[in-house]
Amino acid sequence: MRHRVRTVLAVAGVAVTTAMLLDMVLLAGGIERSFTRLLEGRGFQIRVSPKGTLPFDTEATIPDAAGVRRRIAADSAVVAVGPVLATSLYARHGDSLVTLFGYGIDPTAQAIYEVERGRDLGPDDSTGVLLSVPVAERFGLVPGDTLILQSRLDPEAVRAAVSRRLVVRGIVRWLYDYKGQPSVGTIVTVLQDLAGLRAGDRVSAFAVKVRTDAEAAAATERLRSALPRLEVNSIADFVRRFRERLVYFRQVSYIIGSISLIVTVLLLSTLLSITVNERRGEIATLRAIGVARGTIVGGVMLEGALLTLVGGALGAALGAVTATYLDRILTAFPGLPASISFFVPDPQSLTLAGALLVATGVLAGAYPALLAARAPIAATLRAEAT
Repeated sequence: MRHRVRTVLAVAGVAVTTAMLLDMVLLAGGIERSFTRLLEGRGFQIRVSPKGTLPFDTEATIPDAAGVRRRIAADSAVVAVGPVLATSLYARHGDSLVTLFGYGIDPTAQAIYEVERGRDLGPDDSTGVLLSVPVAERFGLVPGDTLILQSRLDPEAVRAAVSRRLVVRGIVRWLYDYKGQPSVGTIVTVLQDLAGLRAGDRVSAFAVKVRTDAEAAAATERLRSALPRLEVNSIADFVRRFRERLVYFRQVSYIIGSISLIVTVLLLSTLLSITVNERRGEIATLRAIGVARGTIVGGVMLEGALLTLVGGALGAALGAVTATYLDRILTAFPGLPASISFFVPDPQSLTLAGALLVATGVLAGAYPALLAARAPIAATLRAEAT
């Protein structure tokens, strides 16, 4: 309180380093947690796709979907199998055709959308369609309206585009869509007709649900043996691959977070050392009248802890604001699902970061406290008197 400007600057410095530490803790595992939640959102723990690809990664498809579905469902642990077909579609808007991303789904076993308005499709609803919010807003449609979907025209085959007039059943959030993606969905057979894939009964992937998460690994291995020509991955497999690709993010986060802690120690140690040197006479007087050395040491270290706590509280608020801003920038990257977030709070990680920060504040006061404890009483009082 004697040097308010100095104290305010120290608190501000601690706040900035705390905000940096908080953001790096959130970033280190945030996108991984977000990706895991995205995959687990509907409770389907396994994905089956064409060999060598990830679901929707290429235009490759799985033939004989009905037969493959029966083989997957034959596994004792499997409780639901959802086929998914993905392809491009078109819808007329004024004098132009608008390109849409089309999903073919089975509403009784789906893992890729959540209904926000209206209702879901029925199991055999061959006249209904589900719209994403961007499509509904662009075309001005609400549940009950109609939309004409058209397949791609193939000039080489001289094949006229196939059209279907469908009734909007609901407005949904497609979990894997990027921000603003115009997507529609209908039952698999309708999309197969539009895409010309009905004859081969082709789909892009299967989402598989097993009874419990504990059975997912064993069920994945059994399905790999039963379907050697297809790619079978559990959510744990996807997360492991995703984690390997995020090593850079975690390394950068750990390095910057460590630097922030080191800066906090240096900042507080410097400030407290200056304070102790300025108060050497006062400290010597207290020692001379019988104040214990431990009390002096504890007082200096308490100052460091208080500066850290006040600066840490302000830094937490600043970190939350900057994390929101940075997340908005990073999630604007093209092709990322809108559900992905880079900064996701984790109670365990935040608790650890808070404990490290407090320990850092206490540690920062260790050297200045040692200086105060070792101050020679007689020599210091004599120097102060002269």
